[in-house]
Amino acid sequence: MKAIVTGHSRGLGAAMTEDLLSRGASVLGLSRSINEDLQSRHPSLLQQVSIDMIDPANLIAWLDSGALAGFLENDEPVMLVNNAGIVEPIGPAGSLDHNGIARAVGLNVTAPLLLADAFIGATSGNADRRVLHVSSGAGRKPYAGWSIYCATKAALDHHAASVAQDKPAGLRISSVAPGVIDTDMQNTIRSTPADRFVLRDDFVALKETGSLTSPEQRGNEMIAHLLADDFGQSPIVDIRDFAA
Repeated sequence: MKAIVTGHSRGLGAAMTEDLLSRGASVLGLSRSINEDLQSRHPSLLQQVSIDMIDPANLIAWLDSGALAGFLENDEPVMLVNNAGIVEPIGPAGSLDHNGIARAVGLNVTAPLLLADAFIGATSGNADRRVLHVSSGAGRKPYAGWSIYCATKAALDHHAASVAQDKPAGLRISSVAPGVIDTDMQNTIRSTPADRFVLRDDFVALKETGSLTSPEQRGNEMIAHLLADDFGQSPIVDIRDFAA
């Protein structure tokens, strides 16, 4: 079993990578930073590539190098977990940083779509190949101040649904909302001024009341779903519908 995980170095991505490695999977992690702890504990199973996927040119150059296809050689089960993403820019429409918009689209949309297409093309001979987009409830419900984040996550949902219509042989794909998790993204949301995000106090309350799920718990649940027999039966799901 082989898996590619983006944004694997911290938070939910690190937790999902840890779970896969504990199952004996060979994992290729793509992120701006390296996770030294995971590398030290799984030296024979984990490969890491330091890459800034916000700029599509970086990812295209890496894909053109053949590294992805090389990792995916052989006909064993293979998985792609598109986890990397950013919530910024946050704020009312018309006030957003233009570079921030481009960065969000680059990481949240362009990168996962590039990787998914390359992955599907490189694994046409595999009988069991799976793609998991880490989406968000924000892709299915609009939030004031999150126009960019909501739009980019909705893009992942529609990509998964459309690819499923193509019916590639052996491919299962699903865009999975993970719920609200205690990660750095939540820190960013709570530190946003209320005039930029009117629901900020609601997210502060989630932290103060202990209502956030740990990355480890949710990471285990996400991987359990990815490996389940019914993964991909619906291309758009919420993990909380499957978690115990």
